[in-house]
Amino acid sequence: MNPVLLLENHYVPGHVTYTLFVVALLSVLSFLATRRLQVYPGRLQNVMEVIIGGFDSLLVDTMGDKGKKFFPLIATLGLFILTGNLIGIIPGFESPTANINTNAAMALVVFFSTHVVGVSIHGPKYFKQFLGPVWWLIPLMLPIEIISHLSRPLSLTFRLFGNIAGEDIVLAVVLLLVPLLVPLPILILMIFTSIVQTLVFMLLAMMYIAGALEAGH
Repeated sequence: MNPVLLLENHYVPGHVTYTLFVVALLSVLSFLATRRLQVYPGRLQNVMEVIIGGFDSLLVDTMGDKGKKFFPLIATLGLFILTGNLIGIIPGFESPTANINTNAAMALVVFFSTHVVGVSIHGPKYFKQFLGPVWWLIPLMLPIEIISHLSRPLSLTFRLFGNIAGEDIVLAVVLLLVPLLVPLPILILMIFTSIVQTLVFMLLAMMYIAGALEAGH
């Protein structure tokens, strides 16, 4: 299933449709969970608090208290990726994260955020990390460092794409072979993979930003 939106005679690809769907879904859930905050939370508020609390603990453990100002970015990526991964498990739906363009967009956000943070904190000295410890190593270190940093968004993009696209293919094959009942172990494995890939993307993003914070040292 690959639905498209028809807007002024222009077709919007399916992964964009599902991306907008996930954004709208998360917006509605966030509104419902926070419109009437209670000391004794209801089910939706409780679920959201557990997820957000888990993200916060992960960020503090990885980046320390100084990383809390990046919580909106990391939590937004985590919520979107997790929801996008999981909706692909529902028959008839596609994961927007199973498309390389969606993942590339998120990876580029992390990539540029990393270097913006590094420059804003350390100034021009941030670029000394690309030059190596001594001047005569610059011809060797500069290409290595540039390739190393450029490989980061590629790694984020293809790791998430490969795992989630593979999930969707497996689900399609299973539904074709067993159309009335999807084996429970496969569903559990897909949910587990979706969660793990979300955590991997978040952890790498946090490590890259944390590295930019410490680049001056």
